[in-house]
Amino acid sequence: MFTDRLFSSNSLSVMKKTMDAAMLRNRAISNNIANVTTPGYRRVEVSFESQLRKAMDGSGLKGAHTQKNHLKLGGADISSVNAQAHRPNDPTLPSGVNNVDIDMEMAKLAETQILFNFATKRTQGAYKKLNSAIQARPLPLQ
Repeated sequence: MFTDRLFSSNSLSVMKKTMDAAMLRNRAISNNIANVTTPGYRRVEVSFESQLRKAMDGSGLKGAHTQKNHLKLGGADISSVNAQAHRPNDPTLPSGVNNVDIDMEMAKLAETQILFNFATKRTQGAYKKLNSAIQARPLPLQ
């Protein structure tokens, strides 16, 4: 159906996954900051970008998945990419109490906010275009 293809476009899927990853990363960083003085606490990181890069990479082996029992060939599908929280193996203790560096966490928090804002604006733009097309109005120049 047309609406299925319209709302499952690659760009919107990537923006949704990016916003989900940014929210998970924001929670992890907030938790790290809250535990900056907790002895023995190990910081949490979120991995997402490398998985997304692999899924969007056009090179490599491609295969058709015609039945549900067939093995998938080629890169991962965007729908299978998910942000994952993990505790990195980092034996350093920059704060002397645990492996949380408050300056690094604050920088990551700002970077995550910028990424989330970008994905939000990009998604809003896509829906504004769709709304203009439905109402048969031209997009306003910005």
